[in-house]
Amino acid sequence: MRIVSWNIQNGLGVDKVLSLDRIANTITAMGEADVICLQEVSVNMELADGSTTDQVQELCRLFDGYASFFGVAVDIAVTAFASGERAQYGNLVLSRLPVQSVFYHLLPQPADGCIKQMPRQMVEITVETPNQSLRIMTTHLEYHSEAQRYAQTKRLMEIQSEVVSLESDPPFAQPKGPYAKLERPGNCIVCGDFNFLQDSPEYRLVTNSASPEFRLIDAWTSINPNEPHPPTCGIYDSQQWPQGPHCRDFIFVSTGLVDQITQVSVDIDTNASDHQPLEIILED
Repeated sequence: MRIVSWNIQNGLGVDKVLSLDRIANTITAMGEADVICLQEVSVNMELADGSTTDQVQELCRLFDGYASFFGVAVDIAVTAFASGERAQYGNLVLSRLPVQSVFYHLLPQPADGCIKQMPRQMVEITVETPNQSLRIMTTHLEYHSEAQRYAQTKRLMEIQSEVVSLESDPPFAQPKGPYAKLERPGNCIVCGDFNFLQDSPEYRLVTNSASPEFRLIDAWTSINPNEPHPPTCGIYDSQQWPQGPHCRDFIFVSTGLVDQITQVSVDIDTNASDHQPLEIILED
């Protein structure tokens, strides 16, 4: 099973060219992905070139055969559209595996002064593979507010704790309807642009849980314990990232999946976004 995660910056490359075709071609060149997790996807938002397009619709066209799940973090009225259309911004998951359940989590946004900030969100899907069900979550945490980013990371871990607890102590379920059993296993992959660094309190909150069943493992570190993370941003865009190449995008896995990881990689060659795409491959 191959999963790709990428903050695509609405398809804006370091060369200032907007191209979702280039994004799709880069992902396809990495191999046939089973699930694609994208951050910074917009619908009707004004982009860098002044355009207002439905990027969800366009990405669905480019990845024909994938089911799409768009998690909206920002949803606002656009007065320019007489038809009542709205501008939206968030995270998109594309899956060619059967999807058994879907959750959209709005993340905390505690007040933190007059600094630049936006609402944040996480998409959670459960996919069915030939041998298991597996949850996949993707998110894009706050960049400007450390307090909000920590609260969002904490909520992410609370969700994992809730799911594991429900799995070990399942509620009564009816055969069908809204009270039917939901496929929502504890085994999970959490990926995205976390906007924290490896030495941050947020990273430690994810990886240092006192309870192993709730803890998440950095997939890169698990199979490359003596190698630093490859940079995931700042390689080509020194204007946005004057600190240079560094890592703030991660793939975390639950402890039960560590032995299934066969490869974790970062495409450090593409400049189709200010971030680099990450990939994980697991044995099913």
